[in-house]
Amino acid sequence: MAALSCRFILQRGTRLFSLRTAAESHAHFVGCNRTLNTTTWFDEHLTEDNQEYMRKSMAEEYRKQTAEKLSPLKDEPWPRHEWTQGSRRVGLVAVKLGMAPIWTKTGERHVVTMLQVQDCHVIKYLSKEEYDGHTAALIVGGKNVSPFHRSENEMEIFRNAGVPPKQKVTTFKISDNALIKPGTPLYAAHFRPGQYVDVTAKSIGKGFQGVMKRWGFKGQPASHGQTKTHRRPGASGPGGDPAKVFKGKKMPGRMGNIYVTTYGLKIWRVNTKHNVLYVNGSVPGHRNCLLKVRDTILPTRSSTLLSPPFPTYFTEEEGDLDEDLYDDNLFFHTEPSLTLT
Repeated sequence: MAALSCRFILQRGTRLFSLRTAAESHAHFVGCNRTLNTTTWFDEHLTEDNQEYMRKSMAEEYRKQTAEKLSPLKDEPWPRHEWTQGSRRVGLVAVKLGMAPIWTKTGERHVVTMLQVQDCHVIKYLSKEEYDGHTAALIVGGKNVSPFHRSENEMEIFRNAGVPPKQKVTTFKISDNALIKPGTPLYAAHFRPGQYVDVTAKSIGKGFQGVMKRWGFKGQPASHGQTKTHRRPGASGPGGDPAKVFKGKKMPGRMGNIYVTTYGLKIWRVNTKHNVLYVNGSVPGHRNCLLKVRDTILPTRSSTLLSPPFPTYFTEEEGDLDEDLYDDNLFFHTEPSLTLT
């Protein structure tokens, strides 16, 4: 059998390659299609005028997909109920902007995380029978995204709700009296200063890490005969009996990139103009990540705000609020810090 010697001819556009054997001198050309995946934005090489045109055309596409005749808000509004002790409201989908310092009226300094509510809408209502048989739920989406990033089945859900496609879609459990009609927008005024919330997001992935970084182990001494065991975990289990390593043992492994919930974070300030929540402390996730914000489930913090906007804040009912809502103990940044008597 004659040995084969291959030569590949690559060109842009149509991919061609030829096979030439030692026995045959003529070449065989076969067409081959290959898809090139690039990481560039669609408007990266466009002029400013073309970018503006693309934005307008995409906005027009959103309006066509979410026509007014498909919006369920045009129908009769759903009945609304009063807030009672033990009611469970819906949450919000927000974007993590970053962190900033604040000061109280007594001079104490705190660090807050700014969470912006972008294009948050209720998409679908799930009854007890449709969800899990125990509680009802609401599907909420946040941050508009191109329709090309969603499948046709997902687009049908957004069309039925009369809203643009969303980047993040999540579910919130609610009580029976806290249902909201699909298509209703949700704002940062859904929460008020002084209230405590729980924030859920995917933590920053740190890859494969050792026990000192992953679990906070002290490590072993750097002297007294230790050889190459300074950052090692040490013994991992008993010897003769039971002669195994127990499940859940803290060992090296992948760190981060899992959903983490931070409980009982106080809201110091709410900006109603840009829909920004100023939440005490740090929250999981990297900057610009999408996360869930909901009323806290801690029993010692759940009664901090009585009779909140229920089931959510409606602009047509409560009217226009102040641009900034502050906690009673927070120092207003627009007021002078010193007064002369």
